[in-house]
Amino acid sequence: MPLKLTDSLLLLLAWTASMCSARARMDLLNVCMDAKHHKAKPGPEDKLHGQCTPWKEKACCSVSTSQELHKDTSLLYNFTWEHCGKMEPACKRHFIQDNCLYECSPNLGPWIQEVNQSWRKERFLHVPLCKEDCQQWWEDCRTSYTCKNNWQRGWDWTSGINKCPAGTTCRTFETYFPTPAALCEGLWSHSYQASNYSRGSGRCIQMWFNPAQGNPNEEVARFYAMALNAGALPRGVEPLLLSLALMLQLGLLG
Repeated sequence: MPLKLTDSLLLLLAWTASMCSARARMDLLNVCMDAKHHKAKPGPEDKLHGQCTPWKEKACCSVSTSQELHKDTSLLYNFTWEHCGKMEPACKRHFIQDNCLYECSPNLGPWIQEVNQSWRKERFLHVPLCKEDCQQWWEDCRTSYTCKNNWQRGWDWTSGINKCPAGTTCRTFETYFPTPAALCEGLWSHSYQASNYSRGSGRCIQMWFNPAQGNPNEEVARFYAMALNAGALPRGVEPLLLSLALMLQLGLLG
């Protein structure tokens, strides 16, 4: 039985909206940031080093980048975590994992923002970090030492590596970051947001995961990409959809 005009218009309206929405969602999935050491596109890297191995199936980082991320003073940014003396190994592993997530993950698209910085054109902002990851990071670092509550800016770079600026004092992490949220959100200028969701919820990014069980952050990225694009369509599509809707209404009235 041939479709009525109203049926055809309804199908066309639904198809147009779904196709436009799908295209927008895909732009946020499986992508790498435009930054200093990121690859242009994610791909397999079978020999990723140490804590970066969970991303070896689909990585935005290279093998050499993953190796540098494990050094106390990396040549990638000439940045040292040990600006206030030796950092506890239990604390250091969280910073390595943080770096691996930043450099290697292709699942941060929904939170990528453009920036005007000499060393990168994009960053991520307000990534919802699972509460266990944030809590354990703080617990393991609370007795290590630092001199700043924002590591994104304000360092003394006169020696070529980051040093504590004049007038600051090395104190425990707990002094500068009194809560897990203060650490996760303040450390890198709100790159992360301390989430109330738990690992496995599909609503927060896991810094730590077992790759043998798949990458849970893929599901999280899909959820937030769909949410971001639920009411957003590419420029120029809205008039088309309005016209189709008007034609549909006239067809029903007729």
